[in-house]
Amino acid sequence: MMNLDRRQLAVFAMAAVSFLSLGVSAQSTYPNQAIKIVVPFTPGTGMDTIARVVGPRLSERLGQPVVVQNQPGASGNIGAEAVAKSTPDGYTLLMGANTMLIASQLYKNVGFDPVKDFAPVSMAAYGSLMLVANPKTGIKSLADLIKEAQAKPGAISFGSPGVGTPHHMAMELFKLESNTFMLHVPYRGTAGYTQDLLGGELNVGFLPVHIAQGFVKSGRLNALATGSPKRHPVAPDVPTFEEMGVKRIDVDLWYAFFAPSKTPAAVVTRLNTEMAAILRQTEVKDLLGKAGLDASASSPAELAAIVAKDYPRWGTVIRTKQITGD
Repeated sequence: MMNLDRRQLAVFAMAAVSFLSLGVSAQSTYPNQAIKIVVPFTPGTGMDTIARVVGPRLSERLGQPVVVQNQPGASGNIGAEAVAKSTPDGYTLLMGANTMLIASQLYKNVGFDPVKDFAPVSMAAYGSLMLVANPKTGIKSLADLIKEAQAKPGAISFGSPGVGTPHHMAMELFKLESNTFMLHVPYRGTAGYTQDLLGGELNVGFLPVHIAQGFVKSGRLNALATGSPKRHPVAPDVPTFEEMGVKRIDVDLWYAFFAPSKTPAAVVTRLNTEMAAILRQTEVKDLLGKAGLDASASSPAELAAIVAKDYPRWGTVIRTKQITGD
């Protein structure tokens, strides 16, 4: 019996060593080929900018080519699904954003789960939105907007670059929390939307802080509130929703890197370490800052916690407001 126990112990020990060696092997041999970062939107977007800033620097640090591939469609769902279904070996990554959590709940028959089908690697950057009003409306504060919208439901119009965009969803969340109703006018892209907001054809809407602030300073728009947890350094005089008494309106855009689920932990750790180092570089912070993005890394666990919080929050808004992308 003693001999049998010893044999069992030996087998167990060998299995344990073998298991551990797999993790060590994955870490020591990775990477040995090119890495692809899939951007599920067109060139020139925030996601694309981040991927193309980080990509070459990641290549230098890992000693392998890093290719950025744009794969747009269905509000990002096509590219995200392609990564979710790719081999979980760390050679195919997704440049994702919180829009993925929204789009995956807007459409029917989406072929991936944004929570279960990805391994969070690292946060990459944040972008902030500002709620603004055209001066022709006479709305100069958030209190003015709420009062007007509650007194005349549907009389105030707001625009967005399209159904399900952060600009649209931020306003839907605001409407939910402020108990107001305003008319949504969706556009196909930001150009026409911004032009009509400036021209007065639209009453209010969200714009990225670094874009909105220029129009506020020139007097073409009135700043009402920023969607960040604290005041934004680009617009330090503009209060947050929280300060104005409207809770739970943290509508920052975030951008992050993901790998397919079941990617070896050692590989995720290596990628996280390298990306964190890149995002701390002054040059990278400056490049992203010019695009209105605040570089910010995180641990995989921190990113996972953000995803777990945001996914049901946007799902509640989508279901309550009966928003669909189909």
